[in-house]
Amino acid sequence: MNCRHCGAPLRHLFLDLGFAPPSNAYRTRASLTMPETTFPLRLRVCDACWLVQTEDYADAASLFDADYAYFSSTSQTWLDHAARYFATVCERFELGPSSVVVEIASNDGYLLRHFVDAGIPCLGIEPTDSTAAAAEALGIPVRREFFGTVLAAQLARDGTLADLVVGNNVLAHVPDINDFAAGIARILKPGGTATLEFPHLMRMIDGVQFDTAYHEHYSYLSLFTAQRILAGAGLRIVDVDELPTHGGSLRIYACHDGDVRATTADVARLLADEAERGLRSIDTYRRFQAHAERVKDDLLAFLIGQKREGRRVAAYGAAAKGNTLLNFAGVKPDLVEFVCDAAPSKQGKYLPGSHIPILPTAELRARRPDTVLILPWNIADEVMTQQRPIRDWGGRFAVALPKVEFCDA
Repeated sequence: MNCRHCGAPLRHLFLDLGFAPPSNAYRTRASLTMPETTFPLRLRVCDACWLVQTEDYADAASLFDADYAYFSSTSQTWLDHAARYFATVCERFELGPSSVVVEIASNDGYLLRHFVDAGIPCLGIEPTDSTAAAAEALGIPVRREFFGTVLAAQLARDGTLADLVVGNNVLAHVPDINDFAAGIARILKPGGTATLEFPHLMRMIDGVQFDTAYHEHYSYLSLFTAQRILAGAGLRIVDVDELPTHGGSLRIYACHDGDVRATTADVARLLADEAERGLRSIDTYRRFQAHAERVKDDLLAFLIGQKREGRRVAAYGAAAKGNTLLNFAGVKPDLVEFVCDAAPSKQGKYLPGSHIPILPTAELRARRPDTVLILPWNIADEVMTQQRPIRDWGGRFAVALPKVEFCDA
């Protein structure tokens, strides 16, 4: 395999999590008796451009299908983040009724609904029918397609050019990242801005966040590599924000290369920080596997210890990262009885691979587990606040990352 950005041979393994089904391929009761497709889940790092990337096995159309079960609006933390973003960009870029906003991977309308309410013309691009339908029900116009240069050219011919292009947690999800960047350049107006948010590779390494690896995440990005990719499409990163979302993310602000705006000092500062942290040294990547295996071993020891003590364990959040963690560790219903999730699209199904049943959140109070393992550790505070009554019967919360521990305090 060659690097999907620069084409150099991929000689270095970053992470090997064995075999796993796609993280959002939830099972129904009927399908539990049918064969389940799994793929190798391995990440490699390019020592030419430092893009970390999955080995290619599963195609995007099979991963992001009509029954895609991830709905952004399920998390209040993410809804609050979207509201703050809306207020920030409207003020910063003076958006109004004469502006055009295009969001790529608009999901269920969690963000664009704010622009609709404010009378700012917008368009969502979302290939999954389930989430696109939810957005359309809110009055958001949606193109149900994958984004790239082909769609961008069609939009441009139709007169759809954007003052603001939004891409929240989509850059990592596209198999042809160069084509994606070129598509953004095609629909971005002169003087317009593209903002892209993605988990920061530096935080992934620092926090041993190996569970953010799954087949739907084709790329794992540093600012250095994102800058290279966008530059290849004629775009320049002029500013960057460090965000707490998803365990540590970046929001980059990009414009056409010929734009008169100056690049902020924050860009140079973060590039220097990445270099100092070893993100352009192969030894940094070679050490990561051992850290992931330590967490896996500690999780199994913790769950077995809970079982031997007679404490019943459930999980919260049927999230993709949780599926990566559970499948890497080989956890089954004998160690985690069930998982609760607020999304109706997941309830009544089973986690891929582990086949742990997914139940409504009310079942936590009905079944009273002794320990609740929070799989989406990035929203642990939100979960503990919402599920505070668990403490009434002596139940405790725990997380597995960055280390296995109770988190009740």
